[in-house]
Amino acid sequence: MDTAAPAQRRTTRPRADALRNRERIVVAAREMFVEYGPEVPLDEVARRAGVGNATLYRNFPDRSALVHEVVCYVMDRTAGQAETALAEGGDPFEGLRAFVHQAAEERIGALCPMLSGDFDTHHPDLMAARDRIEGLVTALMNRARDAGQLRDDVDVGDLMVALSQLTRPLPGTGCLNFDRFVHRHLQVFVDGLRAPARSVLPGSAATLEDLRQH
Repeated sequence: MDTAAPAQRRTTRPRADALRNRERIVVAAREMFVEYGPEVPLDEVARRAGVGNATLYRNFPDRSALVHEVVCYVMDRTAGQAETALAEGGDPFEGLRAFVHQAAEERIGALCPMLSGDFDTHHPDLMAARDRIEGLVTALMNRARDAGQLRDDVDVGDLMVALSQLTRPLPGTGCLNFDRFVHRHLQVFVDGLRAPARSVLPGSAATLEDLRQH
């Protein structure tokens, strides 16, 4: 009887405290990237997470690895908000509105400065998260459109661009005072999505594929 295999499985499975430390690092990094930008010193991230530098680097050997994890974390949480809005049913347009406001709390706009330099935008994890969000938000928008509540000349890209712009703080604590206006301005934007449209939009509806090409 081979007793080594079970023992090996036990030793390779991450411990609960190790998983908690990893999540604390990612959450702290997201907060500090929002506040100060993606170039914040990693020892400051470790300090906010309440872990030592060695623990941070054991989980994320370099800044790129940590940025990658933060981007996927935010995208996964944003997709989760869309899943919740779909599962709750109810009024289709109000479900879309709820998603927009909940997604704003994930600060997806703060991802924009991270998606530059040597960041691998074609990494399978990122592409899977991107496809998941696109599918879920498309479902939310189609549901509202089928109910006659969403104007016909907007697409997923339009929604995600506005959401990113309105939730994208400039790095630095001085800009955090704008937080109190985010949901107010999002409400104005979402009201502009409702059918019947009161104006003709210039250009054409933006898809996520359009955003990737530009």
